[in-house]
This record gives sequence, structure tokens and C-alpha cells, in this order.
Amino acid sequence: MTAPATFSVALPNETATAHLMADLALLIGPGDLITLSGDLGAGKTAAARAMIRYLADDDALEVPSPTFTLAQSYDLAPFPLVHADLYRVNDPAELEEIGLSPLPEGTVVLIEWPERAEGALPEDRIDIALSHRPALGSAARSAEITGYGTAAAQVSRLETLRRFLDGAGYLDARRRRMAGDASARSYARLIRDDGVVILMNSPRRPDGPAIYDGKSYSAAVHLAEDVKPFVAIANGLRERGFSAPAIPHADLDAGFLITEDFGTEGFIAGDPPAPIAERYEAATDMLAALHCEPLPETLPLTPQLTYAIPVFDTDALLTEAGLMLDWYLPDRGAEPGGPARAEFAGLWRDLLSKPAAAPRTWTLRDFHSPNLIWLDQRPGIAKVGIIDFQDAVLGPAAYDLASLLQDARLDVPEPLELALLRHYVKTRRAADDSFDPAQFAELYAIMSAQRNTKLLGIFARLNRRDGKPHYLRHQPRIWTYLTRSLAHPMLAPLRAWYSVNVPPPAP
Repeated sequence: MTAPATFSVALPNETATAHLMADLALLIGPGDLITLSGDLGAGKTAAARAMIRYLADDDALEVPSPTFTLAQSYDLAPFPLVHADLYRVNDPAELEEIGLSPLPEGTVVLIEWPERAEGALPEDRIDIALSHRPALGSAARSAEITGYGTAAAQVSRLETLRRFLDGAGYLDARRRRMAGDASARSYARLIRDDGVVILMNSPRRPDGPAIYDGKSYSAAVHLAEDVKPFVAIANGLRERGFSAPAIPHADLDAGFLITEDFGTEGFIAGDPPAPIAERYEAATDMLAALHCEPLPETLPLTPQLTYAIPVFDTDALLTEAGLMLDWYLPDRGAEPGGPARAEFAGLWRDLLSKPAAAPRTWTLRDFHSPNLIWLDQRPGIAKVGIIDFQDAVLGPAAYDLASLLQDARLDVPEPLELALLRHYVKTRRAADDSFDPAQFAELYAIMSAQRNTKLLGIFARLNRRDGKPHYLRHQPRIWTYLTRSLAHPMLAPLRAWYSVNVPPPAP
């Protein structure tokens, strides 16, 4: 049995309570249970209200005490939440009547007066015991935070986060929630009188099942397993004049960073969103400039540590493409048999021999509109702010260009894609007489087909495994891009296999 983890926090005012609850909100997820205990007036409802308002990103949100309703539900952006008050519950059996036995799946549950359901709540929970501290002021409280069962690790991480913020001078900063991404990372803006920075919570990626030749998926395809690659690549990009966030404070072991905030000015506009052509051209220029540079394969991380950028080898690329077989095709009722799988792998191995033989550069890997910020006050290619590159690998230059020009989350018109592809080729050719446009066009088609094949599988996996159905709406777009890629003569055998074995996405 896991030993409980406990630490105490002094809360001199409601602002301090709000900061504590925001910090905890950064670390929790669907299925977590938080109990709030303490005497009448100890501040249980105020603490719950602070967390709900933080998660809603609305300081004025009406959050009534559920004393009379017993339970109040909130459909919040990161996850649904139930706020319950058991003060009027006389028997734990009543929990079933109010929808708390069993606890709702995929939901964060905040429960006041948990002692009224003694023995009926799960062991895995975080308890916040609040008490008055009148000697410190009429609004002063203290909180003893204890994690039981699997929640002990979350409470230990919360204590580490609080120490990190204190050491960096941001413990008293105001917090604003930021939208997350498809990963386990979470973010908050920290606001002080002297400016705004971003707090990144990047817990170490847990190993998945070893089903890829004895490796987990993340290891097989070289996804970052901790925060060190982000720091190393960010420093490497900045040293070469590219706009990656500065990182003034880092806890590399725990996975907490405080980074420069680039703001929110993006590369798309309109309804529905569409690319801003001149900004996409600037991003294309930035990639061309990066790909023209001689880039090291190992980067300094600390005075004692270096980081070796992994190679985006054929096995990694093939494993990614295989997500179509494992997730997309079963979703479409077309699960392939052994011969079809073998033919798929053989076709892809033949194609991937070309990028394997091509010159390698830093492949940032998620170079598309959600991860690009427009920095209008900076000169030239420094206007392109890059915020997601922790999964960078040594691979073909065509991969990131395909990621940009076939943006998974919005439609890039084919004329704009082709115009920017020509622009990139012209820029590379002007800098290097040996640059081969025809060879690059082949690599671009192969890499865009590989990436879109992978994305069909990833979005199906996010829906089925991770409960994120909203990614399915991108599949028709991915199919359109894939069709464009497969039109290249080099991909004719693969196109024929797809026409027989791969149905289009559901409309």
C-alpha cells in the first residue's frame, strides 16, 4: 500500500487559497477525487469555488454552495466537474441517490464534508483539511493537503511545484489557465506587475506497453519522455537566431518550466479559420533558413549534461504509419489481416529508404499553426515564434514543411500549398546550388503521406483510447491531404493499396 503524502500551507487570505487551488488544478485530471474537510466557515466552499473559477477561466462565474442541491455539475473546458456538499447526508447509502456512488466516470469530483460518507469514498483521493488561523488575520487559514493511494504522487508533485514557484519568485503571482494540447502537459500564465510568463507542467511520460519490438510506442518513435529535450532544443534554436521561448527557471527532474510568453497572435484568421498567407510564407522562410544551417546532433543541456537528438529512422516512421492499421482501419470496420499488413509494411519500407538516405536536419515535428506565434515586433524570420519542439528528431527537411503546408487543424488551399512549396524550393536553391528540387518533391510527397497516414490513426486513437472525440472532425481534412500526397507517381503502388484497403473517414 502506498504511504500517504502530506504537506501544509499557510493561507493568509483568499488570494493565497486561490493560488493553491489553481496549482492543484494544473495537476489533476478526469477521475480524480478531492475532498475538502474542516469546521463550519473553514473555507471549504471558497476553496472549491476558486478551483472551479480557475478551470472555467472566469473569475466572476457564479459558484453557489451545494448545501441544498447536494451536488452541482459544471461542464468545464478541460473536463466535467461535480461539486458536492454532504453536510445534510445522514447515511453513506444516500450517495447513490445523488449520483456519487459510484463516482461519475471521467469527472473531477470535489466533495465538502467527506466525513459524512465515512468508508464509502474511494481510497485514492486528495484531502484538503482547512482550519482557521485567527492569529494571522480574520481571513487566514491553513491547509493540510494529504494524498491517499495513487493520489500520494500528485500531492508530492504539488509540494514540489509550490517549492519551484517559491524559488522562482512566482508563488504570489496570479494564475490564468491555458488550454492544453493532446499530451499530458498542462500550462498556466503567471502574472506579476513586471510581466507575464508561462508555467509548464510536463510530467515524465509513463512507459506504455512494450509492443513495438520490446519498446513502448513513445520510445519506438522517439517522443520526448521528459522535459530535457524541450530545454535543449529551445536553447539551440535561440542560439541560432530563431524565436523559441527563453527559459529563466527550470526543474529538469520534476518537469516544471517557467518560459517566456509569446502572447496569442497566431497564423490564422477568419471564420472558418484560414491561413494568413504572408505569415505562412514567413514560416516557410524560417524553415528554409533552419535547413540551410549546419546543425549539431548533440546539444548542451547543463554544464554536466548533453542531449543527443534521436534519429527519425525508418523503424520509427513505419511504426507511426502503422497507427492506421491499429486504430483507423478498425474504426472503419476494415481491420486488415496478416497479408495486407505485410504488404503495407513492405510498401512503406521501400518508400522510406529515400528519406533514410537524405540529408538530416532538425525535424521539429509539430510545426503547424497551433504551435506558431506571430511576433510582429521582431525582425525577419524571428517573427515566427515556435513553442512546440520537444519531440524534435534528426530527419528529412520535407517533414516539417509538409506539417506546415498540410495543416492538420485547418484547410490549407492547394494553390497556397503549392505556391509556398515552390517558394521554399526557390529559397533553398538560391542558397545551395546542389539542392535538388525533384528529389525534394519526392521526399515531400512521401513525408506528407506518412504524416497523414499517422494522423488518421492518432485521431482515431485519441477518440477511442483517450476519450477525445473532437479530433475526429479533422479526419476528412487529413484524407484530402493524403489523397494529394498519394497522387505523386512515386507513390503509385501505395496509392493502389490504399484504394483497396482504406475506406475514407466517416462524413
